[in-house]
Amino acid sequence: MSTPARIYIARLAGVAVFDPNGDQVGRVRDAVARLQATKRPPEVVGLVAEMPMRRRIFLSINRITSIDADAVVLGSGTLNLRRFEKRQNELLVLQELLDRRVHLDPGGQPGAVVDVAMECARSGEWSLTRVAVREQTGRLTRRGHLHQVEWDRVRGLSGIADNRGTANLLAVLEDMRPADLANALQDLPDARRNEVAAALDDERLADVLSELPERDQVEILAALDRERAAVVLEEMDPDDAADLLNELPPPEQDVLLDLMEPDEADPVRQLLKYTAGTAGSVMTSEPVILPPDATVAEALARIREPQLSPAVAAQVFVTRAPQNTPTGRYLGMVHFQALLREPPADLLGKVVVNDIDPLRPTTSLPEITRRMATYDLVAMPVIDRNNRLVGAVTVDDVLDHSLPRDWRDRNALAVPGATDEGLDGADG
Repeated sequence: MSTPARIYIARLAGVAVFDPNGDQVGRVRDAVARLQATKRPPEVVGLVAEMPMRRRIFLSINRITSIDADAVVLGSGTLNLRRFEKRQNELLVLQELLDRRVHLDPGGQPGAVVDVAMECARSGEWSLTRVAVREQTGRLTRRGHLHQVEWDRVRGLSGIADNRGTANLLAVLEDMRPADLANALQDLPDARRNEVAAALDDERLADVLSELPERDQVEILAALDRERAAVVLEEMDPDDAADLLNELPPPEQDVLLDLMEPDEADPVRQLLKYTAGTAGSVMTSEPVILPPDATVAEALARIREPQLSPAVAAQVFVTRAPQNTPTGRYLGMVHFQALLREPPADLLGKVVVNDIDPLRPTTSLPEITRRMATYDLVAMPVIDRNNRLVGAVTVDDVLDHSLPRDWRDRNALAVPGATDEGLDGADG
């Protein structure tokens, strides 16, 4: 195996996994170690990799030809696509050891685990051999010394630790996309998941909640105090906040909406009034809206704003004042490709198009899907009976509400076309 003799496992989190042909098949999410009956350090038996469709599988260490900080390369393109399930005598290194409170021998100096190293013996077996532990100083202003010590010099690594913190786990997860972080949270025990979620900042937690199954969204929100929950709802897109609130009893909806800032709560209240399965219930009430006398340059600057999703930023809707929904009279829209072809000083009123009938709030989801597919659109305007723009339905809205309700639940997903028969029989 072409790989360093010692590898610190936290540095592997998120590293791409490639097959022998150089095609990426997933990313590393953890390492699996088997506990030994004797005092020997746990044996590393494989890695957990996340595949497309958020499926996590086991990669036997014997099937890996190289491991480094940039890539993990497999020796075979044949994979066991069974969903990974940890066995009773196994340990998930990152999930279960990071931030565990331990003591160093000799002397019993308290500390917290910040990383764990695995090493390969001459026999080819990998073991957890060294632990990076940061001392606890008892002083908030002083960071403790970092020790890298042998596994058997650390007390408190065996068994289940209920007092683990979240700082190092958050450090491993911080660079993940919200959807990947949401997937990682689903693998944690409920109490641990809620602890990690609560430690995220408001904006990050709002993004992650939008990627979780409704059941997990509700449980995490319920674990927060109501004031914090209201702030997180304010950070969510109004349509996502409305979807989440729809999962709560009406009295709890009212309490949270009353705690939100009125400007943030009003569009959510409006969305909650629409019937499920209609354009009104799935639309975003905050598309990009500009007046007809805005310039092409102004429109291009607006759609460059980083907080906009690709689907929302793909077009500008043109209306009379006011520009907040419900707007003044709807005039049409301009796709970003058209903006790129026009002189920057031209006015939007000169390039706006309105040759496709807008949706109504009562338009059904199947009809929305048919019309978006017919015209190859990524978004469509929604207008009321007074020809005012009240929102826009984007392609991601349609997908979210067309897929089964449990599509975000990784335990309910399957890889299309894959079966367990005739596949590599690796453990795990």
